[in-house]
Amino acid sequence: MKTLKKMVLLPLCLLSFLGKAQNKALFEQGKEQYKAESYQEAINSWSKILQGGEHSAALYFNMGNAYYKLNQVGPSIYYYEKALQMAPHNSDIQHNLAFAQNATVDAIEPLPKTFFAKWNEKISGLMGYDGWAWFSVGAVFLFAFCFLNYYFGVQSQRKRLFFAGSLVSFLVLMGAFFMAFRTFHSFQNNREGIVFATVCEVKSGPRMKEATTFKLHEGTKVTILAEEDNWYRISLADGKDGWLPEGDLKEL
Repeated sequence: MKTLKKMVLLPLCLLSFLGKAQNKALFEQGKEQYKAESYQEAINSWSKILQGGEHSAALYFNMGNAYYKLNQVGPSIYYYEKALQMAPHNSDIQHNLAFAQNATVDAIEPLPKTFFAKWNEKISGLMGYDGWAWFSVGAVFLFAFCFLNYYFGVQSQRKRLFFAGSLVSFLVLMGAFFMAFRTFHSFQNNREGIVFATVCEVKSGPRMKEATTFKLHEGTKVTILAEEDNWYRISLADGKDGWLPEGDLKEL
C-alpha cells in the first residue's frame, strides 16, 4: 500500500514542480516581452499562467501595466484592483491604480460617510480577513499563556498580573474574532466589477427596452447588487443604481 501511495504521489509532485517551473519561465518571458514593448505578447504569456490556476499580486500588477501601455483603461484598472486585493498596502499598486483611474471619463462623487463607517473601513483595512484570523490565533495563545500562569501561579502579585493579562488578551481575542468575521462577511457579500465597454447605457430594468437612466464609460468601478437573466444590477459610490448587460462588466 505504501508503495502504491509513493507511485501516485511522485508523479503529482513532479507535475507540480514542472508546472511551477513553466509558470516562472512564462512570467520571465512576459517581462522580457514587456521590456521590448511587445505588450500584447506579454499579456498572452501572463494569461497562460492565470489559465493554469496560479495567481499573484505581481502577476496582476504586470498585466495592469501592460494593458495601460495599450491604452486599455478598463482592463488595466481591473488587474490593478485584482493585485490590490492580494496586496492591499502595496504603494506601487495604489499609485498605478490611481494613475489609471485618472484616465477614466466618469467623475463620481462618493456620498459622505458617517464617522462609524469611516472608522470601520479604516480598522478593517488594516488587515484582510485572513490577517485578522491569524491575529485571533495569536490572541488565543496569549490568553492561554496568561490564564495558565494565573491559575497555577503561587505569588499573589504575579497572579494579579497574569489575571489582568488574560482579561486584556480575552478582550483582544473577541475584538479580533469579530473583525475577522466582519471582514470575511464583507468580502463574501461585497461584489464589485469594472466596466469594460467603451460606453454603456445603464437601464432602469434588466431589459434592453427599458429606459436609459445614465451612461457609464470604460474603467468605472461599480458595486454589484443583484443578477438576473444575464444582467447585473449595479450601484455607484454616489448612490445611483441601474442595470447593465453582463457583457459590459467584468466582476472582480
